[in-house]
Amino acid sequence: MIDQLTAITVYVTSYVHLYKLAVSLTIFLIFWGFKNLFTNYIFHFMLSLINRNKLDSSASFLNAVRNPLKNLIVLIGAYFALQNYLPNAFNPILNDIFRTGIIVLFANAIYSLVLYYAANESEINKLVNREVDKILIPFLSKVFRAIVLALAFVAIASTWGYDVNGFIAGLGLGGLAFALAAKDLLANIFSGIVIITDKPFSIGDWIKTNEVEGTIEDINFRSTKIRAFDQALVTVPNSTLVNTPIINFTKRLIRRVTFEISLKYNTPSYKLKACISKIEDLLRNHPDVDQQTIFVKFDSLDKSSLNIFVYFFTATVIWGEYLNIKQDINFKIMEILENEGVSFAFPSTSVYVETPIEMKAQEK
Repeated sequence: MIDQLTAITVYVTSYVHLYKLAVSLTIFLIFWGFKNLFTNYIFHFMLSLINRNKLDSSASFLNAVRNPLKNLIVLIGAYFALQNYLPNAFNPILNDIFRTGIIVLFANAIYSLVLYYAANESEINKLVNREVDKILIPFLSKVFRAIVLALAFVAIASTWGYDVNGFIAGLGLGGLAFALAAKDLLANIFSGIVIITDKPFSIGDWIKTNEVEGTIEDINFRSTKIRAFDQALVTVPNSTLVNTPIINFTKRLIRRVTFEISLKYNTPSYKLKACISKIEDLLRNHPDVDQQTIFVKFDSLDKSSLNIFVYFFTATVIWGEYLNIKQDINFKIMEILENEGVSFAFPSTSVYVETPIEMKAQEK
């Protein structure tokens, strides 16, 4: 053992070993410096050329592959340095490690690109030269990322000499057993595909089912996430959504407003006609009211009021704008009634006494 330690010490301190170590460190440091040069100058130059028309050059697909490219330069430097330093017997395993690193970095670059495009809807539209439905983006993003990871795993296993064909065949048998044991999960997955292709709603839509009402936040392989109006997050299985009626309020082109105006019974008929005419003129000339369907009619004689039926649609479906339009019309209707000198009715009861009280007192 002493002789072996002595031999190792002599080799480590020998000129040949120190020379190879110095050359290897120099190679690695050169590539390390080139990494910084690439990041600070070359990469920024490429970024400015590709995004010369953009004000914000930081929002580019190149930034998604920036780190993988930097790590690739370091990996190449480490490979050449170790190849120069280690004996030739280490070359096979060193080559396998280098190939594995290349696969990991390439998969990381593709994975980052998928995440970048998933977060930038406008970039996807430019890439495919058409508008992509919002509901497809998170779903396809998950699918592509899963494919990238699976292909990277298979490529790495093949690099290290594992039988990929047997592995894939095993996945087929295991997938059959899994399908039998998880039919509900598969039903939700296929239902998710049906939702994506049929497009009953999209991300951000306001929907209502028999059990939940809210805004669509996300759809994945198993379920759809809906943000209720009390800010609770409701997770609904896709198979449930496919088999239930869905009301999509966002898809409406116009939004309905209907109510009754109750006036006192002592309102003269000519004033009632004037109020109806002026309210209808108000709606006909309002810029935010859809002109196809407008009804203002003397509808009924209630127990304690004369009722005017008002029915129309706003030209917007956005809730905040809808409320502002209703408020504006309500105020203008109040002004019409005030100008005509009529009053709103309220629930009341009239009591009639058959024998006057004064007569009873005189009789007594």
